[in-house]
Amino acid sequence: MENQNPDYTYQNVIQIEDAAASRKYLAKVFLWMFAALGISAFTAFEFYANNNLLELLVNPVTGLTGLGYVAIFAPVAFSFVISFGFNRISYVALLALFITYAFTIGVSLSFLGILYTATSIFGVFLSSALVFGIMAIAGYTTSMDLTKFGSVLIILFFGAFAVSLVNFFLGSSQLQYIISFVFVAIMVGLTAYYMQMLKRIGAGIEYGTESSKKLVLIGAFILYTTFINLFMSMMRIFGSRK
Repeated sequence: MENQNPDYTYQNVIQIEDAAASRKYLAKVFLWMFAALGISAFTAFEFYANNNLLELLVNPVTGLTGLGYVAIFAPVAFSFVISFGFNRISYVALLALFITYAFTIGVSLSFLGILYTATSIFGVFLSSALVFGIMAIAGYTTSMDLTKFGSVLIILFFGAFAVSLVNFFLGSSQLQYIISFVFVAIMVGLTAYYMQMLKRIGAGIEYGTESSKKLVLIGAFILYTTFINLFMSMMRIFGSRK
């Protein structure tokens, strides 16, 4: 299940060109993004390697348990809370939500070990990281304004997400295969768009305030979620099933 990844517009951020400030901001963003990936990877491995934990999610006879369905849909719920609660909650609460979000993503990623070979998971992860890195650099360095392009991609994302949600219950493998290609294309474009957006945000924030700390977490949340969606979509296309 892909996760919500809505656009963000910060009206209180002064958009000025300050390369040093942008680099400082993005360094913190990527640090938290990598921390979230580490939490997710560790959680996914622990749940997959521990049969007692895995059986809480999947019954060998009946399939997904109630907790298994919660593990799939919980990231979406957390994503909504983080997205729309940014201005209403404290930095500590936002940090707790972000860590919990990364944990729930890790639980849902543990299903990959059941479906795909370890070699293909590792290979697709590296491929996703390479694509993500290339597009992130492109978004950071391009002089083209990607605002309108990003807005179109976000609309397409929500449309694809809605179709994916319906198909989760319909269970059409052919439709899911097509949706995966659409998601890959959207995430590739959004990676560049979000990097440009975060670069501009980093150039205009006032450091040392709670708001700036929250903006770092939101930036990490955006890039982390984009990467996870890219990885999951590529996994459905290129992953070798057991």
